[in-house]
Amino acid sequence: MATNTSPFTKEQLLPQEETLEIEKKRGKLLIGIPKETHFQERRVCLTPDAIAALTANGHQVIIESKAGKGARYSDKDYSEAGAEITKDTKKVFACPMILKVEPPSIEEIKMINPQTVLISALQIKTQQKEYFEQLALKRITALAFEFIRDEDGTYPAVRTLSEIAGTAAIHIASGLMSSKETGTGMLLGNISGVPPAEVVIIGAGTVGEFAARSALGLGANVKVFDNSITKLRSIQNKVGRQLYTSTIQPKNLIKALKRCDVAIGAVRGKNRAPIIVSEQMVEGMKNGAILIDVSIDMGGCFETSEITTHDNPTFKKHNVTHYCVPNILARFARTASLSLSNIFTPYLLDIAEEGGIENKLRFDNGLKNGLYFYHGVLTKKSVADWFDLSYRDINLLIF
Repeated sequence: MATNTSPFTKEQLLPQEETLEIEKKRGKLLIGIPKETHFQERRVCLTPDAIAALTANGHQVIIESKAGKGARYSDKDYSEAGAEITKDTKKVFACPMILKVEPPSIEEIKMINPQTVLISALQIKTQQKEYFEQLALKRITALAFEFIRDEDGTYPAVRTLSEIAGTAAIHIASGLMSSKETGTGMLLGNISGVPPAEVVIIGAGTVGEFAARSALGLGANVKVFDNSITKLRSIQNKVGRQLYTSTIQPKNLIKALKRCDVAIGAVRGKNRAPIIVSEQMVEGMKNGAILIDVSIDMGGCFETSEITTHDNPTFKKHNVTHYCVPNILARFARTASLSLSNIFTPYLLDIAEEGGIENKLRFDNGLKNGLYFYHGVLTKKSVADWFDLSYRDINLLIF
């Protein structure tokens, strides 16, 4: 009787379905970067170096003429990097993917083609209901970069722009202190034999952390106030040294404000920044003290704060110089543009590698968190609640 010497079993010899590896089809992006038209907005989403990286990977970028002027990038810089320069605004908005710093205006949305992908800030507290109605009409897929979450759970755009705002606040304070119009001629630093400047920071978030870093680096005495013990403990660890911290208790805060040369407000709120410092507290501050309200875009945390502009950034009240410019980052447009570009460029390259925004959203929960409109359907519950609109869960739309 013959024995079966085959190394395979009968089941292994039966015909099997062929399994082929499905290769991802790499996408080609056509990105439009319009010139920012929002009041005193000088930032741009991509630097020439970022454009060069994108065009080297086969992507096309159309940028409106002078879009980078506020950040000191010329049309020639972008042209040499491989971008197409145009003065035709409609041509830029006709691109299938649009990249902006500020959200588009209603007039700009009307220039956008249906089914376009829009990546910009959302700035929910400044929006009108009509904005979302127009996005729905055009069936636009929109992502807000302030909602995009990183692998570690942080929000990279918010974090990096807050770092700049905190550092900028100290640099601005230093300039105002030494100015003959606004200051006392005092140096924000620590000089042998001269008492150091006193800086009070209200809010121990990212803005407060980087304001504290900068002030300590210059040699100032820093006092940080916040109602979160966790944040106060964290800021000590992050700056790497012991510094005065306190919960927001009126007695301690009043005492610190009376002695300080600079007070920085960096407190956020759900709908509006809480007013921490009353007018009476401001009245008790030193003559010539500097007050910088970084929270002014959310209403301000000093009762005496009033919105100012980059053209006229300060005013005096109770002999205290107030700086209350809401878009503080536009003053440092080059640095802010570099930071935004560093965030956008890897995402754009990944979107192309994944074969388009649809595939990237399917597997990247951090990017998906930034999505608030998907083919004209509102997908962000917080936006729906704020404007009393209906929404759909994105996980039911993308499988």
